[in-house]
Amino acid sequence: MKIATDIEYLIIGAGPAGLQLGYFLEKSNSNYLILEAADIPGNYFTSFPRHKKLISINKVYTGYEDPEINLRWDWNSLLSDSEEMKFKNYSRQYFPHTDDLVRYLSDFASYFNLKIKYNCRIVKIAKSNKFMVTDSNGNIYLADRLIVATGFSKLYIPEIPGIELVEKYTDVSIEPEGFANQKVLIIGKGNSGFEIADNIIGTAALIHIASPNPVSLAWKTKYVGHLRAINNNILDTYQLKSQNLLLDATIKKIELKNDKFIVSVAYTHAYGEEEDLVYDRVIACTGFSFDDSIFDESCQPELTINNRFPNQTSEWESTNIKHLYFAGVLMHMRDFKKKQSGFIHGFRYNIRALHQILESKYYNQQLPFQVVDSTPEKLTNSIIRRINISSGLWQQTGFLCDLIIITGEGRVARYYEDLPIDYVHDSDLGKHEHYYIITLEFGLDIINQSPDPFAIERVHKDDVANAAQSPSLHPIIRRFSGSTLICEHHVIEDIASEWLENLHIQPLQEFLQNQLSSQVSLLRLASSTSR
Repeated sequence: MKIATDIEYLIIGAGPAGLQLGYFLEKSNSNYLILEAADIPGNYFTSFPRHKKLISINKVYTGYEDPEINLRWDWNSLLSDSEEMKFKNYSRQYFPHTDDLVRYLSDFASYFNLKIKYNCRIVKIAKSNKFMVTDSNGNIYLADRLIVATGFSKLYIPEIPGIELVEKYTDVSIEPEGFANQKVLIIGKGNSGFEIADNIIGTAALIHIASPNPVSLAWKTKYVGHLRAINNNILDTYQLKSQNLLLDATIKKIELKNDKFIVSVAYTHAYGEEEDLVYDRVIACTGFSFDDSIFDESCQPELTINNRFPNQTSEWESTNIKHLYFAGVLMHMRDFKKKQSGFIHGFRYNIRALHQILESKYYNQQLPFQVVDSTPEKLTNSIIRRINISSGLWQQTGFLCDLIIITGEGRVARYYEDLPIDYVHDSDLGKHEHYYIITLEFGLDIINQSPDPFAIERVHKDDVANAAQSPSLHPIIRRFSGSTLICEHHVIEDIASEWLENLHIQPLQEFLQNQLSSQVSLLRLASSTSR
């Protein structure tokens, strides 16, 4: 047994999240160590998705040269200062093979000489003055701060009587011929369930996919974790009478009789109708959850969202255990099924922000910002530049923001990039009397107002007076005083998402002119009153 002491940052997990945080800690010469249960980084992707195809896009050719804007359509690269460490150098496939991601992550760890100790499966975490982490080899690590980047490491199994009888997504056969002429029920309408269905659609006699609620389509909700087109072939067979069905139903119980599964269901939309359905096989594809079993009672993190996530503050710190943080998929608790924190192309920006927050919190380092003259022209130029190239605002719509704080007498401004909106409001940043939050967001309530996502009424491109009615992605600039929203300005949507024309720039500059002028008037009034 060995005891490693004086570790400032101990990271559990060398998946994409652990490597991304390791990169920033290595770059800042921090004292850190990454512990990984397997013998390679990114081991999860050697097994999942089961059919070895990622649903995170890899668009190599975009028409742009700027590396920052190209990250808008590169959903697999980790952030770094190396063009060599871009995922496009590992695959040209739009939906890449998982083996390419595993190879990329391994090279990323080696290229940046990240401090990783492999074959260290963690069996216990305790906390006194420091975190005490024990691995399966009996080694103990003492750390000031602990960052859990393990992802979802256990299956989420709903409480259904008889669920223990069924096959699971993690171990069901992926050989289509093994389902020949069988009646199959898949529990769960996420991408994993439809991935399994798509694989056996040519051999199964019939496929039913069941959950209490209707399927959510990513192309309608704008959430990439909902059903993606790459997995939805079965929808054709459902609507075109080809024996397969989507059932909105609650499964009451599952029984196995004479080698057949008897599944009792209560339909969601059939006025209380219930019936028993018979299948040859039942497969649970109900997702994964956070495994808190390694924490002892001294540092058991509070859980939330059906106990699937650790509860977290806007700094991604445990709500009840100080100095315990979460990175990667686990960050998704803050924007569950709304934004992209559950995916590499979302959490890579979160982790960069987390690193900046840690540097500020523990080492009194200022969050990075640029000083800008607070004239309408200079501020407009800064905003226009960012909204046209930023990949962080693009990927984390309405979750991350740029922040402009007008300081002193209003002569200069501090411009911050890619901060979590909730963190701004929760921290001292949100206590300033005059600041702006800049985001990219989809407009209107598209899901409820437009049943067909391909037939949306749009504003005319020159109708800047009604820019707030833009349904597509567009910039929004909101002025705050403390926690109070003072006013907001929408930059009208653009078909190419390039906000470079006068109709985008001039109204923004006029908005800022009005806001800055009103602030100057208030300062002058306060000055004269004090005399």
